[in-house]
Amino acid sequence: MVAYVTYHLLLLKKSLTTLHAIFLVGLYVVLFFIPSVIWAQQYDLLIKSGHVVDPKNRINAKKDVAVAAGKIAKVADDIPAAQSKKIIDATGLYVVPGLIDIHTHVFVGTKPDKFADGIYSVSPDDFTFKSGVTTVVDAGTSGWRNFPLFKEQVIDKSQTRVLAFINIAGSGMSGKPLQEDLNDMNADSAALVIQKYKDIIVGVKIGHYEGSDWTPFERALDAGRQSNTPLFVECHLPQFSLEDQLKKMRPGDIITHSFEQVAERMPIVDEHGNVRPFVLAAQKKGVLFDVGHGGAGFWFSQAVPAFQQGLTPNSFGSDLHRFSMNAGMKSVLNIMSKYMAIGMSIEDVVARATWNAARSIKREDLGNLGEGSVADIAVLSMQNGKFGFIDAAGNRLEGNRKLEAELTVREGKIVWDLNGIAAKAWKQ
Repeated sequence: MVAYVTYHLLLLKKSLTTLHAIFLVGLYVVLFFIPSVIWAQQYDLLIKSGHVVDPKNRINAKKDVAVAAGKIAKVADDIPAAQSKKIIDATGLYVVPGLIDIHTHVFVGTKPDKFADGIYSVSPDDFTFKSGVTTVVDAGTSGWRNFPLFKEQVIDKSQTRVLAFINIAGSGMSGKPLQEDLNDMNADSAALVIQKYKDIIVGVKIGHYEGSDWTPFERALDAGRQSNTPLFVECHLPQFSLEDQLKKMRPGDIITHSFEQVAERMPIVDEHGNVRPFVLAAQKKGVLFDVGHGGAGFWFSQAVPAFQQGLTPNSFGSDLHRFSMNAGMKSVLNIMSKYMAIGMSIEDVVARATWNAARSIKREDLGNLGEGSVADIAVLSMQNGKFGFIDAAGNRLEGNRKLEAELTVREGKIVWDLNGIAAKAWKQ
């Protein structure tokens, strides 16, 4: 009997030893493979085999772009697909930084016949992502008085990154007589508001003033000096000559609607087709020329000879608002395509829609795909065919290439996918 019990106790001990060994082997396997599994999934998103154009980092080649935690994690020739949770095949597509539109009007609200808190402005998310735009700058629709309402009502509610030029007029673009009230144009107040919201407000805007007194312009310049931000000069200043405006502007200040041909401002190209010498002098001084297309701000009669004579736009502001979005302007991508039809390279149009724009508003954290930068990305297709591009005068320029946004990524999240290249294939 004793021998029988002893025998079974030995069997039990052996079984426990075997189970212990199995447990140890299993634990070893788990501990060995967990790090490799975690390592394999270190990226949230991987865009493979696209043609990366990143002007800041001087990349113009086929590359892979990896994203983790909303940031650009790596840009390299070949990043293994096993290292990412989601893969997007961008073969045949351009991968560029999220586009920046530095001239928009997005202080949308309920007021009739108004831009500030009104129906003339548009909601940014309705139009940005489908055009590869991840950042817009509102061009002075709000002033130093009503900027907090703009922030609460639009900026804080938008998925698009919304920055702003603040209007020297306290109530912004609220129509006459408010926007022309000299008593409401206060440089100190504007500078204080800029300082308070320095992560959002990128400069001061002057425009929509019909008087001959230079006080609004001088106060806008003063606010810019106090806040160390650029002045953004729109047209609608009919009593100020173009030459005088450009002379007063500092290096880094921005003039928009650069290629318009309207009665209220002298055009930059004279009646003989030559860019005026004082315009070229301003360019040499460092004044930046923005397109500001809008409904009336872009004419081939100005843009084409200017381009041929070396006066190219620094940025592709669209002047997006209720009246321009369905006219000749359409979108930043349409402006980029328009300039390719004029003769600009893909690399140069991308530069103006990304890195040039970022530098002009002193936001060099944007407009690039450098490692550690926010993962704002536009994946673009180049459509080949017969296309027509329209200016403010209703003229049509033919081109054989047109850019289209296939995919837009904002802070690492896919916010636009035209043809489902990031989606799973459906099977019945």
